[in-house]
Amino acid sequence: MSIIVGKDTRVLVQGITGSAGGFHAKQCMQYGTQVVAGVTPGRGGEKFESSVPVFDTVRDAVRHTGANASLIFVPPPGAADAILEAFDAGLELVVCITEGIPVMDMLKVRRVLETLTGKTRLIGPNCPGIITPGACKMGIMPGHIHKPGNIGVVSKSGTLTYEAVGQLTALGIGQSTCIGIGGDPVAGMDFIDVLDLFNKDPDTHGVIMIGEIGGGAEERGAEWIKANMKKPVAAFIAGTTAPPGKRMGHAGAIISGGQGTAAAKIAALEAAGCKVAPTPSDMATTLRSMM
Repeated sequence: MSIIVGKDTRVLVQGITGSAGGFHAKQCMQYGTQVVAGVTPGRGGEKFESSVPVFDTVRDAVRHTGANASLIFVPPPGAADAILEAFDAGLELVVCITEGIPVMDMLKVRRVLETLTGKTRLIGPNCPGIITPGACKMGIMPGHIHKPGNIGVVSKSGTLTYEAVGQLTALGIGQSTCIGIGGDPVAGMDFIDVLDLFNKDPDTHGVIMIGEIGGGAEERGAEWIKANMKKPVAAFIAGTTAPPGKRMGHAGAIISGGQGTAAAKIAALEAAGCKVAPTPSDMATTLRSMM
């Protein structure tokens, strides 16, 4: 079993005729993902890779192909509108890879998303996407490093997601589903949303959670783990050596007012019963020690 995506997920790609969208759509198809449609305004009627129909609108794509999830590779100025178009078409899942969407644009998206509770999930933006190994890849992660199994991975960092997965696979430990939630200050699913799904999934036996300095998502996740989580959680917090007030690579990774420090996050996670890996290279072995 897995969460959110699987063999039945029918994916449309917004921006499929662009260089990034086309490249990664092809990679997803080669992995075995059902990519059933593409959307690029003005390019309706074309074919991608000689087999995937391209439509002018998301609504047309959904009506003709039965797509139930969207993967977005639209440049930042139009990405928020692309997300809203996917919401309007009634899709169950929207995954936005785009980095650099203006915060004000995402505030509008967030307001709409809050009216769709229970109907639509948003992953991202500025994220690597989601993969259920052996079943469905929606994103830019390297598929070959993943192995089907029973460990869930949720992370703010794309590259650290790949690092955790690579370590798990090297130890012979497979993954149920891996989700990069992104590091922007205004986004879709957060740690609690994903942890809750992993907690309810009978085939997820443990979780690796990867956070970073800035914001309070990790502390809120720790509180939820302490109160609800029935499975072992190993964690890692990036940015322990960052100078005070330093903005890191992710737009949300900034410490202000003494809050959002690595030390505070690590303390909260340890108090919740998590084991925190001391370095990125210890993530998988830290989880294995808890299993």
